[in-house]
Amino acid sequence: MVTTRVCLFLVVIIGSFSLTRARMGSSFPPLLHTFSTLNSCNFDKIYQLGDSLSDTGNLILEPIGGATPFGSLPYGESFFENATGRCSDGMLMIDYIASGLPLLNPYKKVNADFRHGVNFAVAAATALPVDILADKKILSSITNSSLNVQLDWMSTYFNSICQPDCAKRHRSSLFLVGEIGGNDIIYALRQGKSVEEVRIMVPTVVQVTKDAVQRVIHHGAVRVVVPGNFPLGCLPLLLTLFQTNNSSAYDKNNCLKEINNLSIYQNELLQLAIKELKQENPNATIVYANYYNAFQWLYRNAQYFGFDMDSIQKCCCGTGGDYNYDVAKFCGAPEVPVCADPS
Repeated sequence: MVTTRVCLFLVVIIGSFSLTRARMGSSFPPLLHTFSTLNSCNFDKIYQLGDSLSDTGNLILEPIGGATPFGSLPYGESFFENATGRCSDGMLMIDYIASGLPLLNPYKKVNADFRHGVNFAVAAATALPVDILADKKILSSITNSSLNVQLDWMSTYFNSICQPDCAKRHRSSLFLVGEIGGNDIIYALRQGKSVEEVRIMVPTVVQVTKDAVQRVIHHGAVRVVVPGNFPLGCLPLLLTLFQTNNSSAYDKNNCLKEINNLSIYQNELLQLAIKELKQENPNATIVYANYYNAFQWLYRNAQYFGFDMDSIQKCCCGTGGDYNYDVAKFCGAPEVPVCADPS
């Protein structure tokens, strides 16, 4: 018998290994074994909250989101052969985690099949509500569907299908709360906030995430995965915006140290919050997913998975500069090229 904690660690492993996707080649069979073991965990429903790392189509069904390029090629070209609203050429981590179940439909899709779960995540979403960000002079211009809005959708959905027996329904459900909060940091930095100003904001981001976990537990969740943040200082967007000739600003992976330290700080606080949640909810199994270390491991071993080390920090779909990124020429815009093998 596979224990609940083992099941959740398998979810974390699949989420981490899905970063390598088709590049794994002959190393893929062990991951298939993990899929097989995960099936024995008997998850029959998955509920996802988060941002573009998890959104399977909610943003493009919103008024402003419908005008973003995520609803057209080249997004989706490698796996689905058409755009689904995923901010990727192919599958997302949640698609790998849901292996064995139908892929999760976005909550905003009309007449969708939600028998095996719902994806509430929205690309560009923040952890903090947009009005709180606005008070800090930080604009979230693409979507208002922050974490609290997604939680309200979840409450509305559960109230319509399972009250008063949601706890019984969720015994075999998996909940993923995040990754969330990365956009709060990115928006703040892009709009001129200093690293120290953003650092002051991070505890509030983590508290909102902790409150979200508590809220899903209140709905009856007993198996919850809470991912941390990636090393944001390795993103082409921020590498481009904060490019400098000062070599001391970069770590051994040529990522921005100060910005990565923000991710590390967020993740440390999040792990402390999860420890508190475990103490407060002894009947729930809550697992932290260390996306930061998974990304760093892939970064260090990228050459063994077929990545070109000369372009490891460059956007596959983009143009201009050292990182193949131009904020005025987004992937999906006319005449923006795509690399030959995006998968």
